[in-house]
Amino acid sequence: MITSLRRLTALAALGAALVGCGGQQNATDGPRPAGSAPKAAAGPGAIKPPAVTPLVRRAPVPADTEEGEESEEESEPLVALTFDADMTADQGSRAVRGERFDNPELLETLRALKVPATVFMTGRWAEEYPDQAKEIGNDPLFEIGNHSYSHYGFTANCHNLPRVAASRMLADVRRADTAIARTGARRTVPYFRFPGGCFDKEALRAIAPAGKTAVQWDVVSGDAFANYPDAVVEQVLNDVSPGSVVVMHMTRSAAPVTGAAVEEIVPALREQGYRLVTVSELLKRSAKGAEGRQVRTTTD
Repeated sequence: MITSLRRLTALAALGAALVGCGGQQNATDGPRPAGSAPKAAAGPGAIKPPAVTPLVRRAPVPADTEEGEESEEESEPLVALTFDADMTADQGSRAVRGERFDNPELLETLRALKVPATVFMTGRWAEEYPDQAKEIGNDPLFEIGNHSYSHYGFTANCHNLPRVAASRMLADVRRADTAIARTGARRTVPYFRFPGGCFDKEALRAIAPAGKTAVQWDVVSGDAFANYPDAVVEQVLNDVSPGSVVVMHMTRSAAPVTGAAVEEIVPALREQGYRLVTVSELLKRSAKGAEGRQVRTTTD
């Protein structure tokens, strides 16, 4: 009974703002479990598309946890490292001049350490680096989520990002799906991360027909524009807890020390007993109830 009550604990607000690609605006609309896009309603028994995009939130760990009430499998602490592959729709000229928005060295570090990871990719990034997008999307360690096409803000006042009109939000998400699919990436998942982490009820409703689950984070790595990996390492290790979703970046020009930080973060987390998983694995465990007090999806 105690465990069941914990699984019904009210959901906590997501993490603090991430410089350059982070921040949050709370929304009360809840999510459905992740899965393929729903079929259009067509008669009795048909699955109706959601009125609001599902949203994954982080549940607090109760202070009165009793030892021995969960099985060893249920209590295994999981952490998902996620990496945003950011490139806005208007940064093509900067790429032509030599600015690098990719980070192949980081990918090699993740492979060397055998770290499963979820990459939230913009459609514009996929167009700029189609070979890398295909490589990521066909590696069994990784999965690709949608991070919009343009990386423009889905609300006003989102870290100085240009704003996507509400009437164009759904098209922007679908355009990203198309761009990623054209690279040949196969390991894609129906998750969406709002650019800058900014969302509101209008945005959640606008993209609902895309059939995504919006996945944010509760641990801000601070790797955006960081100059020293030690600060990133310290921030992640200080803030992480069982069920955490950590946001990092796969953009070399904006996050040059991420790879070096990962080289220290991963062994430190494993030494503390954490198992690193993709977002899909984290939510799969949550759906089974094993992680019910850590990461939850709810409905309206």
